[in-house]
Amino acid sequence: MANNTEQFSEIHRKNMEAAMRLAQMSIDNSQKIMALQTELAKKLFEDSVSSARVLAESKDPQDVLTKRTAYAQDTAQKMMEAAQQMAQIGNDSRAEFSRLLTEQLASGSREMMDAFQGFLKNLPGQNSNVMETMQQAMANANSAFEQITRASSTAFSNMTDAAQKASGRKK
Repeated sequence: MANNTEQFSEIHRKNMEAAMRLAQMSIDNSQKIMALQTELAKKLFEDSVSSARVLAESKDPQDVLTKRTAYAQDTAQKMMEAAQQMAQIGNDSRAEFSRLLTEQLASGSREMMDAFQGFLKNLPGQNSNVMETMQQAMANANSAFEQITRASSTAFSNMTDAAQKASGRKK
């Protein structure tokens, strides 16, 4: 019985480690996005101050209009580039999350099955049908997870394609 407790403790430890990796990944991605946003805000502010100085010195209305248009286009371009970088961070994050989740579930289900087998073997009046039922349930759960993973990957891919098309950056 102590062996089963150790196996369940090990499974729990590995699940906690996986949760910590996901939390750290989330923190890292948030920091990347905040740094990107901070840099963008700083650059746009500097450009705005510079543009205001240039426009204040300009006397020709046509020149003012041309410079304002160029500034607006430059600002829009920088914002689009930042949005694309943020989308890429999100896409990379989703892919890594999916990889970690798949890895965790695959190893966790094997370990869980081994733990249940050990537990069931130690029960008095052991029934082979219980083990077969448990194995079938785990196989069904793995199959369902694989279907969900495929559907999620397809949905994320479609969202990424739509975002790239909307930004005019389809590869």
